[in-house]
Amino acid sequence: MALVIFLVPCFVVSTDIAFSCQDADDFVGASSPGDIIIGGLFAVHSEMLHPDEEPIKPIIQNCAGFEIQVFLQTLAMIHAIETINNSTLLSGVTLGYEIYDTCAEVTKAMASALRFLSKFNSSENAVEFKCNYSDYIPRVKAVTGASYSEVSMAVSRLLALQLIPQVSPASSAEILSDKIRFPSFFRTIPSDFHQTRAMTHLIYESGWNWIGVIATDDDNGRFAVESFGVQAMVNNVCIAFKEMLPAYLSDSTFHTKVDQAIEKIVKETGVNVIVVFMRQFHVLKLFKKAIERNVNKIWIASDNWSAAVKISTIPNIRQLGTVVGFGFKSGDISSFQEFLRNLHEKPTENNKFLREYIMLLSVCAHLEYHDFQTCIASQSQDDLLENDGSKPQFWRDDFLNANVEPGFIHRTMLAVYAIAHAIKRKCKDRDCKDPSAFTPWELLEELKNVTVIDAGKEVKFDSNGDMSTSYDVLLWKEIDGHMEITTMAEYDAEKGGFIFEDEEKKNDFLALKKVQSTCSQHCRPGQVKKVTESPHTCCYECVYCPENHYSNQTDMDYCHRCNNKTYWAPINSTTCYRKTIYFLAWTDWFAIFLLFLSAFGVVLVLSICVIFTKNLDTPVVKASGGLTVCYIILFSHFLIFLSTVFFIDVPTEFKCKTRQALFGISFTLCISCILIKSLKILLAFSFDPKLQNFLKCMYKPIPTVVTCTGIQVIICTSWLIFRTPFVNQNFSIPRAIILECNEGSIVAFGVMLGYISALAFICFIFAFKGRKLPENYNEAKFITFGMLIYFIAWIVFIPVYATTFGKYLPAVEIIVVLISNYGILCCTFLPKCYIIIYKQETNTKSAFLKMVYTYSSKSAGSVAVSQISLDSKSSSLQATITDSCKTENDSVDGNCLFQVPGQPLIKGEVLPKNAARTMVRKRVSSI
Repeated sequence: MALVIFLVPCFVVSTDIAFSCQDADDFVGASSPGDIIIGGLFAVHSEMLHPDEEPIKPIIQNCAGFEIQVFLQTLAMIHAIETINNSTLLSGVTLGYEIYDTCAEVTKAMASALRFLSKFNSSENAVEFKCNYSDYIPRVKAVTGASYSEVSMAVSRLLALQLIPQVSPASSAEILSDKIRFPSFFRTIPSDFHQTRAMTHLIYESGWNWIGVIATDDDNGRFAVESFGVQAMVNNVCIAFKEMLPAYLSDSTFHTKVDQAIEKIVKETGVNVIVVFMRQFHVLKLFKKAIERNVNKIWIASDNWSAAVKISTIPNIRQLGTVVGFGFKSGDISSFQEFLRNLHEKPTENNKFLREYIMLLSVCAHLEYHDFQTCIASQSQDDLLENDGSKPQFWRDDFLNANVEPGFIHRTMLAVYAIAHAIKRKCKDRDCKDPSAFTPWELLEELKNVTVIDAGKEVKFDSNGDMSTSYDVLLWKEIDGHMEITTMAEYDAEKGGFIFEDEEKKNDFLALKKVQSTCSQHCRPGQVKKVTESPHTCCYECVYCPENHYSNQTDMDYCHRCNNKTYWAPINSTTCYRKTIYFLAWTDWFAIFLLFLSAFGVVLVLSICVIFTKNLDTPVVKASGGLTVCYIILFSHFLIFLSTVFFIDVPTEFKCKTRQALFGISFTLCISCILIKSLKILLAFSFDPKLQNFLKCMYKPIPTVVTCTGIQVIICTSWLIFRTPFVNQNFSIPRAIILECNEGSIVAFGVMLGYISALAFICFIFAFKGRKLPENYNEAKFITFGMLIYFIAWIVFIPVYATTFGKYLPAVEIIVVLISNYGILCCTFLPKCYIIIYKQETNTKSAFLKMVYTYSSKSAGSVAVSQISLDSKSSSLQATITDSCKTENDSVDGNCLFQVPGQPLIKGEVLPKNAARTMVRKRVSSI
């Protein structure tokens, strides 16, 4: 480092270095006359000395710990005022300044504020008490500062008495945005709300959620921690511990608290990220202890020390780990850097800070860079007073430039320019060389609306008195063996996002994610956080999402439920899957089998229809009721087989409504026709006169069939109108949807089946009574057997249907429909087809009459013959029977031979002519 040596007369040092406050003018750190005076409050020293003697007296003491960075801010204020005076911004009006050192103490800052409030040109520096300060002209028109929020809070309350504008370039506490409590406070920086939000965004983006916080135990530190806590909660970041260090280095417990904080950091091994809200001299002490304990963490720096060169140059600073901080966005400060290069030429008469700095240079000149800086910070004003001034004075022209924090310098200059622009607006129509031209509260109103051009952009104060700006995200990076403070990204406070200039800086940002700082391992997708006994929500266990729930991100607090019944998810799922839709499809092997059975039934029906049509005039067909009745019954069977088709494939509204109605009406029609046949058979061969009369009344074929079928039509129609079947999605199977027909009304379904069962039961009773009639042409026993098959099938169906679910539920009903339909069809028609095809010799009129004659002969002795008149058709049949016995030569020894189909030839005595004629007439007439 280049050294420029120059001698300063020793008497200057010996006479003007008297830092102790003898009178009010001695209290001023730097001053310059002007038409309008601007006050300045800066913590040029880090602490105020406290006397050991008792009792304590109300004396303003000297300070210790010269702060180069804050000293540079006082120079930035001076430079800005000089630049304005040398420009045309305030033509003809000169700005002056009075800058005071607060020593980071509220007490001393309040003393300075009282000086500001004193009446202008008052020889006694007294503050007048007034009920109305509207016309009061204080010593200053505005104040720049202070360096710390705690000091600004106290001073702002005092300045608010006269509404003196205060513009701070460094006080960032969120509470200062409250214009009710701090009506005259402004700042050229954002509030801590934006900084803490930026910090939590950085932490969240880096995947950290378990961090520690260290702050100073003052208003600024407490408010910052509170704001950070709120933002951390929003971003699911947990604070593992909070350590508050004493605000003043003179506190006797300071070093103990620092040791406790270090112990806490070492103990919490899971915490690898520490957020630090502290002043620079606090951080300096903390880091030195941390280096001794080999602590290696990621340190997130607040704007107060993120760009502090004196901290970044601590020996072995790289051992601490990585420092990432947030600094205020800087602007062009090249003119200030030029000002610093010429600073040694500036007069020191009215700048005690500059004189003290020169003295510190001489005292510490023999030391290397960092030790030199430490030496400057460790000297007190009392130590300098003891200096005899015999040492030559040295000037290090690079030292100040090396310690410049661009953000603070730029914001300090911006604060001065904001005040200057407000003064310009106020001085448009008045002579501002007169100190009473305007009052501070009038300037306050102008300041609220002032606009300043910064780097080509217009900036202004918002309604909270804050100047919104972005942050520079700073990364302390070792380059060529030296720790350099580099800009890694820009944080947009309004949009809440990070902006990277190039890929290399983005990679630096992404590299932070390699460090883990979590209380628990991240829960993978498919898992969810389960809170443990820990009070922190970031400490949890990872458990699998239950069935039908999923999580598709890491560290989810809850599993999403699959959003509707058409989706499902297994345990530990990352997504929902669409449920498989099941129904009895055409391609299903069982459906194919059932369709084959139905198709075979249709073929069987058509075959029977063909057989009966070809043998229309045979006794078997006639005994079956004739071709019309057979066609109706066969058509009913055809429709029943057809109805099974509607039970297969995707259910539709049409299928659901059609299948049961078609089956019910068709089956009813079939049973009705068979019921008529049963009545007819019973009527033909019944010898009980009472039963004969009853059966004759009942035997009305067409009305009976129409009535029975019509009742079923009414039942089905009412069912379809009032409680119609519909397509239903059955979700009883977890991972499937069963498409099925909901019958709409189980009662209606039961009534329909019950009605068919009632008809079948009546038919069964009638057929059962006629089971012993002539065998060859007797349908009764086959009808009885068919009805039994029907009853067995449907009795079994009820429990099976009630306990079956899934896509094969329709198949159950198809099976019972086929069984009952096949049973009745086969029992009704197959015996007749057998006779027609294989027993043709019995399918003749003579064989038929012989059977009737035989049965009548056996029954004549046990029952009285009923008196039934014969119609014209019966007369012709009588003649036929008589002739057949003669022409066919079937008489043997006076007997006439009859052959019933399917039975051997019957031989019987020929009745007397009149008796035989009467019997045959009655039976044939009934048939």
